[in-house]
Amino acid sequence: MTIKKGDKVSINYTGSFDDGKVFDSSEKHEKPLEFEVGTGKVIKGFDNAVIGMNKGEKKDFKIESKDAYGDRNPQLVQKVPRDKLPKDKELKSGMVMALKSPDGKQIPAMLTEVNDKEVTIDINHPLAGKTLNFKIEIVSIN
Repeated sequence: MTIKKGDKVSINYTGSFDDGKVFDSSEKHEKPLEFEVGTGKVIKGFDNAVIGMNKGEKKDFKIESKDAYGDRNPQLVQKVPRDKLPKDKELKSGMVMALKSPDGKQIPAMLTEVNDKEVTIDINHPLAGKTLNFKIEIVSIN
């Protein structure tokens, strides 16, 4: 059975950067990734890569940022006065905070610079602007 749009698949995967550093894997989650092909539940490049594969097949592929999490958007990096953030927390560069959007959704934000007067906040996806490499194996197709 060859994978087509609408199939539910189960996949073992390892995702890495060009330098070989692993950023995610099904092993880390202790179970295969399951999703319906073509529904946008995974990044576009990953969705497209599994089409035409068969159960048990393995594949290595690369996804450019435009088909993954997009390019970094400089408008999503902003400086905020330090006094506008919680005073009871010690803020450090590299820390992730949850911010609320106007519609009430929580958005993860990376603090990239912190000083006494202001904090630089980046709400780009952590993998935005990055080329991603995957090794996958099709476990099941339904």
